[in-house]
Amino acid sequence: MTDKEKLYGRHLTSAQQSIDTINAINTLEDSSAYRLAFADTDFLTQDSLRHIRLQLEYLKPQQVLEQHNINATIVVFGSARFLSPEKAELLLENAQQALAEIDNSQNQKAVKYAQAQVKSSQYYTASQRFSYLVTEHSCKHQDCALTIISGGGPGIMEAANRGAMEAGGESIGLNIVLPREQQPNQYITPKFCFQFHYFAIRKMHFLQRARALVAFPGGFGTLDELFETLALIQTKKSTRVPVILFNKAFWQKLINFDLLVEEGVINAEDLDLIQYADTPEHAWQLIKEHYNL
Repeated sequence: MTDKEKLYGRHLTSAQQSIDTINAINTLEDSSAYRLAFADTDFLTQDSLRHIRLQLEYLKPQQVLEQHNINATIVVFGSARFLSPEKAELLLENAQQALAEIDNSQNQKAVKYAQAQVKSSQYYTASQRFSYLVTEHSCKHQDCALTIISGGGPGIMEAANRGAMEAGGESIGLNIVLPREQQPNQYITPKFCFQFHYFAIRKMHFLQRARALVAFPGGFGTLDELFETLALIQTKKSTRVPVILFNKAFWQKLINFDLLVEEGVINAEDLDLIQYADTPEHAWQLIKEHYNL
């Protein structure tokens, strides 16, 4: 040990050292009372310890992102069900082959589903391209870098992480444990691949560093994140950031925002919180204009 290490080094036994010591002794291993509290999973997962788990689930990603100076992100939302063009085309090819062999209602439905997937794969491509553009800029301009963050799963999320990786940059994935477990997609930067139990804490990490939100067509999860973001901005609990809905026709068919104004439940100026884009380039341009990049 150097003199500097003697002066500034750790002088108290670490928690990990205590765990290692107990494991080495291997005494009373079946006694729950003997386990260290912070190393006792049975203890930590009790309902009465929920507040501790909430803190830990917030602190772990927070610490990692702070250590890597991740201060500004662009959140990409959208359906987890959309396939990449290559997977969608393969699905259609297999479905058509099955239909040619056996023409029945089940195979007919499979073809229609595959055709719909081929059509919706345009959103996968758009998400991939958008994230590529953002990350390409960030790699060239570290002083105003923006990191792509997604829900970590398949579909639009996969495309976002994929585009960032293809541009030579890093990206974040915030996975959530679901009854049908969501596997992290292969394009997330491993050190930024997080897992959550609590939706609420996951949402905090989505929005805490968000400098823009781009919502591609999606279902309940996408709508949940979209409206929570809009509510936070409308109530001024959050600083205004670009909220961009990709494919104006889809969103205006899905949600009658004008009706909300007509019924008096939102103000006309609240509609200004929303912007639309029909190309990845336009979505990125709106963000660049907002921040004068």
